[in-house]
Amino acid sequence: MYHLVDRSPWPLTLSLGLLFVTTGLVCYMHRISNGFLIFLLGLIVTILTMYVWWRDVIRESTYQGNHTIIVQKGLKLGFILFIGSEVIFFGGFFWAFFHSSLSPSIVLGMIWPPINIVVLNPWAIPLLNTSLLLLSGLSITWVHFAIIAGNYNNAVNGFIVTLVLAVAFTGLQIGEYFDAPFNFTDSVYGSAFFALTGLHGLHVIVGTIFITVCFIRLLKAQFTIKHHLGFEFASWYWHFVDVVWLFSYVFVYIWGGF
Repeated sequence: MYHLVDRSPWPLTLSLGLLFVTTGLVCYMHRISNGFLIFLLGLIVTILTMYVWWRDVIRESTYQGNHTIIVQKGLKLGFILFIGSEVIFFGGFFWAFFHSSLSPSIVLGMIWPPINIVVLNPWAIPLLNTSLLLLSGLSITWVHFAIIAGNYNNAVNGFIVTLVLAVAFTGLQIGEYFDAPFNFTDSVYGSAFFALTGLHGLHVIVGTIFITVCFIRLLKAQFTIKHHLGFEFASWYWHFVDVVWLFSYVFVYIWGGF
């Protein structure tokens, strides 16, 4: 049985919210008046749209029973395509980093990292953050097996461990940004570094929200042994975030710093 979704304003409001976010950021970075207010307005619209859109999807799946086996297959395919688009998205930023690092120009001093750039120690906070994310990948897998086995207590414990590790990662990365000896405008290295790690950090925050919503749904008994598609998507997304960080750690922090 197929499900034809009802007409919804949320795709439009989300698009407008993201438009205001990006426009506001550009205006703020160029010191155009009211740029930050535009960004803040877009962020509020985006967050509210996420809430009401997820609410509608949860109603469709949990209370209305519209997510049949056939519908679930379509949703899985759609989410796989979304992950694929994210791979291409990050690939562009990695390419920008490799373009400059593999063949540094005269402007960069013909060396990489560029002259006067003091790189971060990859064996300090970055290594700790790598350990935290890998452990969170294990813990969210633990949650998945617990849900399949019908073990509610283990699933709750796994969720708590995952969220603690995710919040710790974000906190450490923010601290690392404040202590970094370079900033976004320091050569192409600073731009590429903060673009890659910052976008990844944003994805970690989104993934943390995603997992938190799934945790609340588990507490409300909205997941069953056979029907927990929302959590599966959160798990896939989190594993993708883990893989992107591993590439960032190896190529940006370790290889890119020598």
